[in-house]
Amino acid sequence: LEGYGLTETTAAATVNRPDRVVMGSVGPPIPGLTVRIADDGEVLMRGESVFRGYWNNPTATTEAFDPEGWFRTGDLGVLGPGGSVVITGRKKELLVTAGGKNVAPAVLEDRLRSHPLVSQAIVVGDGRPFIAALITLDDEALPGWCRLRGKPNTLPARLVDDPDLVAEIAAAVAEANRAVSHAEAIKKFRILPADFTEAGGELTPSLKLKRAVITSRYAEMIAELYH
Repeated sequence: LEGYGLTETTAAATVNRPDRVVMGSVGPPIPGLTVRIADDGEVLMRGESVFRGYWNNPTATTEAFDPEGWFRTGDLGVLGPGGSVVITGRKKELLVTAGGKNVAPAVLEDRLRSHPLVSQAIVVGDGRPFIAALITLDDEALPGWCRLRGKPNTLPARLVDDPDLVAEIAAAVAEANRAVSHAEAIKKFRILPADFTEAGGELTPSLKLKRAVITSRYAEMIAELYH
């Protein structure tokens, strides 16, 4: 039963019920707690289990609540069937294109990662004219894909420009784009020669993307996408 919560909401805030599971959601709020979605898409909460403030940190406490007393979770989401909450991303990761379109990268990245050949994906486009992506290959899935297509089992770096592989990843991008509007869709992508790793500094210990590190390290490649 998928659920959702933060330390500030005293653990669980929403949860699916055994007799009413809404797939893809984290369920409706628990009794005593109310959820609403702000104009910018942020999930807001108010209720008995929401904390009152940070210890000896009034500035952080003020920033954590809106003027009406709703706690700002920092997560983006929508309300689904029966008031179930669907989390779509983190507010601090929101991209704003040059045309002013807000894009939550997690929607696209999660769908890309569901493809067997894709290990990691990072969506870029903040302040740019369109959305693009950098994609890494799954080292374990790649040998099987090569064998099925009669290609030599080789390193990912030697396959980044392979027409069949590029077409396969392009299909994955097209599938991911079905979840968003045309303005939010990935227009260009590049396959990277190596995967992101914790040891390489691109991933956190919990395997989350270090966006600042990756965008800095691949700044030249990202710039080329917009030439």
